[in-house]
Amino acid sequence: MSQATYNKMWTDAQKDLDIQLRREREEFLQPEKDRVKVFKMLAASYIKYMQIFRNLETAHDQLVHWQKRTVIRQVLDGVIGRILEIKKEMVELENSEFHYIDNILEDLKLLPEDIEVPVPRYFIKEKLEVLQQREKILDQILFNAGLQTQKCVKAMTFEEAIKMIQVAERARQGRHRAAFMKQIYLEEKRERQTKLQVQMGPNPDDAATCIQKVWRGYIQRKKTDKMREEEMIFLGMSLPPHLKAMSISQMHTGQMNALQGEVQERHKEVFIKDKLRETEGLDIKETLQDQIGQCFIECRHIIGKFPDYPTEEAGGSMAILSQKTPEQVAAELAAKKEISLQKKAQKKKKEKEGKEKIKGKKPQKTGKKEEEEGWKMAPSNFLSIMEEGNSQYKAAWQNRDKGCDFLQDHDPELIKEEKREEVEEEIRVQVDELMQQKLENLKLAVDGEKSDKQKKGRKSEKKKKTTMRKKISEMEEDLTPDRTIDSLYRELVEEGLLIKAKTVNLSDYVGEYSYLGTTLRQVDIEPMPCLADVRQLIALYGILPLGSQTVHEKAPLVKALLLAGPTGVGKKMLVHAICTETGANLFNLSASNIAGKYPGKNGLQMMLHMVLKVAKQLQPSVVWIGDTEKIFSKAVPKAEEEMNPKRLEKILPKFLKALKAQDRVLLVGTTNRPFDANLKPFCKVYQKIILIPRPDYASRFVLWKHIILQNGGAITNLLNISCLAKVSDGFTQGHIIQAVQAVLSELRLLQMTRKPLRTAEFMTSLARQDPVYREEEEILKAWYAKTQLGKVRIRALADSEKAGKGKTKEGNKGKKKN
Repeated sequence: MSQATYNKMWTDAQKDLDIQLRREREEFLQPEKDRVKVFKMLAASYIKYMQIFRNLETAHDQLVHWQKRTVIRQVLDGVIGRILEIKKEMVELENSEFHYIDNILEDLKLLPEDIEVPVPRYFIKEKLEVLQQREKILDQILFNAGLQTQKCVKAMTFEEAIKMIQVAERARQGRHRAAFMKQIYLEEKRERQTKLQVQMGPNPDDAATCIQKVWRGYIQRKKTDKMREEEMIFLGMSLPPHLKAMSISQMHTGQMNALQGEVQERHKEVFIKDKLRETEGLDIKETLQDQIGQCFIECRHIIGKFPDYPTEEAGGSMAILSQKTPEQVAAELAAKKEISLQKKAQKKKKEKEGKEKIKGKKPQKTGKKEEEEGWKMAPSNFLSIMEEGNSQYKAAWQNRDKGCDFLQDHDPELIKEEKREEVEEEIRVQVDELMQQKLENLKLAVDGEKSDKQKKGRKSEKKKKTTMRKKISEMEEDLTPDRTIDSLYRELVEEGLLIKAKTVNLSDYVGEYSYLGTTLRQVDIEPMPCLADVRQLIALYGILPLGSQTVHEKAPLVKALLLAGPTGVGKKMLVHAICTETGANLFNLSASNIAGKYPGKNGLQMMLHMVLKVAKQLQPSVVWIGDTEKIFSKAVPKAEEEMNPKRLEKILPKFLKALKAQDRVLLVGTTNRPFDANLKPFCKVYQKIILIPRPDYASRFVLWKHIILQNGGAITNLLNISCLAKVSDGFTQGHIIQAVQAVLSELRLLQMTRKPLRTAEFMTSLARQDPVYREEEEILKAWYAKTQLGKVRIRALADSEKAGKGKTKEGNKGKKKN
């Protein structure tokens, strides 16, 4: 598609965003008592923002103009953050991580694919060189430590090389000679045929034979080309058709990346900021000095003394030059002084009152919010970002003629406007220092006053010293001040704590959307989540916050994530997918992996300190704990006592406490037996719990088809995928992969053209494995019901049932009276 198409996509997305922002101002500011109506409002906004997100992400990835992409990026971060905020509100409203909005999608004439959470491609693209360099370093460290082997390449001797060249050259000469002789033979044959035709005249049979010959030759050539292509695919020398299509799209993305790089390089050559500083810097400095000096003189003339210079916190000279009269500036400064004195006096009073009221009565608990007030949307951190980006688009790009911009080059005037503010701010800091000194000199010369800073003297220094003394927690204390990040990184890799993540995309986690969620909930049946819902949650809680610094700092903070489910549902795959999509480092702190490493309390503290330091410095990072229930287990089995799985139990909450909003570090735990752990400390550590079920019929149908094709199989009429999906009820994705790989051996793939795949082959392979029984699934459901969110959900359902029964009784009484 052309740049005009993506420009139109961006324009449409901005229009939709403008409408959505206006709608939010109207609807979300008013309290609403009806919870069903509130959920519909939130779900509609979630769907709309998701559509805007998808369009903006595509436009940002494909547009070449870097200034446009900068504006889109700002809006994109705001939209992602707003989606996460709405998701939080939906969870609090329904007391469930999974939502079923298929009825709303049906009303809006949309498909489930339209609200699939996309993974922004700029997460990886913007730091591709850094990631590739880091991967090379990791491979080198693993190879040096003997943890990874490289494929040995056998060297060829000089004699063998000469012999190979001779064979190839003789074969080439032979082919050339044969082609030359064939050409001579065909020319002689053609001459003989023309002589015979002249003598005998045209024959209809010969004409028919000629046409047949040409047609049969054409058909045979097509068959031969097809056979040759199949042979090349089998030998691995050519790509299959579906991968060829992917390679074409990859070529297109490569071309787009190259174009974007060229435009970026052209921009780097233009040092607009330096030119502005050279050309306009002196004028800006002089005008600022003149304006501030004039303000001092006017204040002295009206008030009778020079004003105090505002501090950096108050805005410096910005406070003076804020389009106010000298009287207003002086009054504001005096008012600020009075307010600060009043605050100090109030603090002292409160301290005295607090000491006196320690023995008094405790304040009464306020309980829940009154239901009469109704639901109201929480304040957003991202609406201002979106509105700012929207206003930038309207001011700079909405009415701009884009037809003549073939090179998609930068606009120097826009850059000047941006850089001029930066230059003014830099010069303002220098001017503030000069004018502050000038004001002090004027006060001494004219009024004979000393500045406030000189009066305070040592008192301010003492205050600074006391404020600097803050308590540092165990995890925040730097235990390795003399070591570099590279040395810590190397040590963690050599110890096996920092591992290489497998290249797995989130889209590889195949699963279908559930279309019966709303219907089941209307009949008071709680549906099991589908694999598509799990994929959505991983993107929302894991990938999107880790990929963007702005989103992670301002969105609802998720420090820890627990993936619970039976063996084989893809928990580890999802951990690797988070790392692949965000370019995150993967730390393995599983009990089996840290056994015998860094012994003792000090050793454990040092290990976690190193992990935390490297994870923060090289963020984003994922800290993975496999079989995490062992850390919080009720009783340690005798076979695992030497491993000491409960080492991290007490220190893990401190580790999480040391993570701040600016640290893109995520703790991910995986478990197939969460019921073995002590519930209270377990749920205290893991903020979000995602229960992954075994796949349903729709997901199994898609899985069988996908895995058979992925392993080189071909689907024919003899292979009943629907039958396989029904028979494999109770089996997980891991079981299906094992069954397919067991059947599709190298020998079986060779026989496939003569002997197509049959359903019975996979059934016999699947029957050798143990499925996930209903009892195990029920135990997992019962455990999830005991978690905090599960308890609240059950309580809310019970309350709604009671309310429904009360309404029916009141209705029956009214009928009897009549």
